[in-house]
Amino acid sequence: MILASTLTTNLAILVLAGFIGFVVISKVPNTLHTPLMSGTNAIHGIVLLGGLLLFGLAGLDAFSKALLVIAVAFGTINIVGGFLVTDRMLEMFKSKPKPAKAEDGEGGAGGGPSGGGGAGDGGQGGSS
Repeated sequence: MILASTLTTNLAILVLAGFIGFVVISKVPNTLHTPLMSGTNAIHGIVLLGGLLLFGLAGLDAFSKALLVIAVAFGTINIVGGFLVTDRMLEMFKSKPKPAKAEDGEGGAGGGPSGGGGAGDGGQGGSS
């Protein structure tokens, strides 16, 4: 009787936590997704560290260790993927470097206001 009650309570907490998490995340504006991903990656790093610490404990059977290996592998994939996506999103906000302009008299192909003699113009001058 106690086991069924505990299982029901834990299942209800899990369902409510999932629902509340969905509602909270759906209300987040787009500009806050990148900082939230970074925070989530940090939390997953702590969870991964806990999994590695549990893996080192003696007294775990082979099934528990196999589940820990799977959990650590998926956690690692989640962290690395999250950081890659965060880095890619942050690249969108960086300003692009402006190309250096060739100055007159620097000797570039087709440089200068006359545009004369560049490759691909048939060797003719810049006036058409």
